[in-house]
Amino acid sequence: MFIGHYALAFAARPRVKQPGLGTLIFAAAWADLLWPILLLLGIEKVQLLAGSRQHPPMDFLSYPWSHSLVLDVVWALLLALVLSRGRWTRREQVIFGALVVSHWVLDWATHRPDMPLWPGGARYGLGLWNHMAAAVTIEVLLFAACLATYLRATRARGRAGHVSLWSFVAFIGLIYVADVTGGPPPPSVTALGIFGLMGWLGPLWGRWIEGTRDPVEA
Repeated sequence: MFIGHYALAFAARPRVKQPGLGTLIFAAAWADLLWPILLLLGIEKVQLLAGSRQHPPMDFLSYPWSHSLVLDVVWALLLALVLSRGRWTRREQVIFGALVVSHWVLDWATHRPDMPLWPGGARYGLGLWNHMAAAVTIEVLLFAACLATYLRATRARGRAGHVSLWSFVAFIGLIYVADVTGGPPPPSVTALGIFGLMGWLGPLWGRWIEGTRDPVEA
């Protein structure tokens, strides 16, 4: 999934006083934020499939440190401990950690059997990507429902509150459309890794959104 990860961050925001939306996006996208770094360092591996009609046109050969279930749980615990610095409630820590682990769950639903339980362990995946119409429908509906939850719980603080949110939705939407409509694989693994680093814009954009919208009083 792609926009599905951001969807859960939007849905989680009204349920916590802190952390903010940028940090929640960081949690939900953590595996994909870490992956291009490890890819560029040669620690994790992917094989590009020129001419392949599968989605995406690549095989994830090895990404246990960013995308295995056990390591995602470890990352969730470590990141919640470090980022909270004792200021978040236990509930807020649990929600943050659940977002980190949710990345594995959503990817397990969509990926072919390449999602490891732990480094060197068995790999699983329901393969929803093999049925793209269903995959896109589910992900778009999930994103729409979660975004609606966030919209009901916040209001724009002037024009900036609209621009920050809807420019982000448009940005990730364009990337998603380009991804699901197909196309050639990146020219190299290095290019793929560099493009993947754009994911770090997500948490920063989330901080911008957070600073331009106010919660709606219950």
